Amino acid sequence: MGLLLSSALVFAMFPSIADTTELTMKDLMIQYSADQNGIARLHVFPEASSRMIAVESNLNTTEQKLNSMPFASLSRSDQSDWNLMTLEIAERRQEIKEKREHLKEAMILHPFLDQVAAFHDQRISRTLPESEIFAKALAELEKAIKETHEGLQKKLKAESPEKVAPEHVALRAISSLQSSSRALDHWYSYFAGYDPLFTWWCKKPYENCQKALSDYTSFIKKDFTGRDTDPNKIVGDPVGRDALVAALKREMIDYTPEELIAIAENEMKWVDKEFKKAAKDLGYGDDWRAALEHVKTLHEAPGQQPKLIRELADEAVDYLENNDLITVPPLAKDVWRMDMMSPERQLVSPFFLGGDTIMISFPTDEMTYEQKLMSMRSNNRYFAKATVHHELIPGHHLQFYMSSRYNTHRQGVSGTPFWVEGWALYWEFLLYKRGFAATPEDKIGFLFWRKHRCARIIFSLKFHLGEMTAPECVKMLTDVVGHEQSTAEGEVRRSFGGSYPPLYQAAYMLGALQLWQMRRELVDTGKIPEKDFHDRIMQMGNMPWAIVRNELNGEPITKNPKSWKFYNGNIED
Repeated sequence: MGLLLSSALVFAMFPSIADTTELTMKDLMIQYSADQNGIARLHVFPEASSRMIAVESNLNTTEQKLNSMPFASLSRSDQSDWNLMTLEIAERRQEIKEKREHLKEAMILHPFLDQVAAFHDQRISRTLPESEIFAKALAELEKAIKETHEGLQKKLKAESPEKVAPEHVALRAISSLQSSSRALDHWYSYFAGYDPLFTWWCKKPYENCQKALSDYTSFIKKDFTGRDTDPNKIVGDPVGRDALVAALKREMIDYTPEELIAIAENEMKWVDKEFKKAAKDLGYGDDWRAALEHVKTLHEAPGQQPKLIRELADEAVDYLENNDLITVPPLAKDVWRMDMMSPERQLVSPFFLGGDTIMISFPTDEMTYEQKLMSMRSNNRYFAKATVHHELIPGHHLQFYMSSRYNTHRQGVSGTPFWVEGWALYWEFLLYKRGFAATPEDKIGFLFWRKHRCARIIFSLKFHLGEMTAPECVKMLTDVVGHEQSTAEGEVRRSFGGSYPPLYQAAYMLGALQLWQMRRELVDTGKIPEKDFHDRIMQMGNMPWAIVRNELNGEPITKNPKSWKFYNGNIED
């Protein structure tokens, strides 16, 4: 029949990949991650309907593939992945739903977003713009922005800003306005200079639009939030009880916000008792505040903080290995780095941040005298001893090191701060219980942070419930926990600045308590050796603790497993 083959024969000899390849959970998760990344790279304007529709379409396709999987015949690990993907799809859909609701709520402040989206959609269409038509569209957008600006200025003469748009709604609008400016720039910069006709028509209208956006954004900041005149003002976006309950459900946590606050208050009572014991050992009677003030003075001299961090990191690793608590790969001990945190960053993160790089918070020459004193006091030797291992090994650096080498297909699925922060804080619990905090000063350092974690649950949940304001949260940290004013402000600013989800601050202690209950069930009963328990968790990757528990305890894994009541009193009881 010669060299020419009919198409039917070719397909018969070489079936399509879809016909011959059985999709695995690992494949599905890798494909999903790649799809979502591809959509995000193309759709750079989060407020565009086209982006939300694209994400939803991919979620629907992924869900269809997921539901076609034979769950009962999957391995335990794949069954965990199945449940992870179910949670992921539900969370992404909820995010889109909330995004639309937030945009609708803030529409009075940015009624022209669809006009901006038209430029974004043209950019991703891979077609050349009709320059004169888009110059007209830019002029119309500029007019719409200015009319909105002028209309709100008039409205504010008759009504209060809070009545026109609450502060948290204004914050969302500011984010959308800034995103609009970036989307316009992304559209314009692609064509400008390469197409003379485009630049001739659009350069000035584009510049006018960007100026109108900038002026209008400054107006919203100043008149609706006060941030334009006071950039350090702490403002936040309380999400409300319903959103908190929904988020807890997605985290597989079977407690109400009020019950979690009660747990934190109970934990804080234990900390206060321990604080008084340590204060007595230091000769301060039961005056824990005086003992805390003493410890704050025990800081390094300027320039010496990196040396201390290295010493504390080595001390923690030596303790882990000498007590055979967890496997620490040799390379993991070598590949972390240190950087100094800028003064601007310290306004938001007044303490260390960690991962493969530990960001060291300590005074710089640009700070005022008072700022330098507060930073040194807040980053003293004993506060640092309780947190360096949290940021490095066995905490965040080891977590990220291991998750990039085991079950890497899970990295593309949104993880949970209850795993990230809960694991690191669990080690603060365990090391304290084992006597790693050997001196009264060591104990006060550890206890300060444990009390801080209790307070985080209380103030963050109460803020989102509408029961505490940002200034009240700052006051709680200074008066109840013992923070410096600057670090209290930094912690609250970080908590509500928009970079962290509502449950993030509560995730530290609640995640650690979940893991501690798993330890009680599996290690204390002899079902899993301690080192094996820790190693297996590190190789599983980031997921809700309920799924980790279900995979480790040997019990049958079901679709959409329920959480469990993980709190049985203080871990020391």
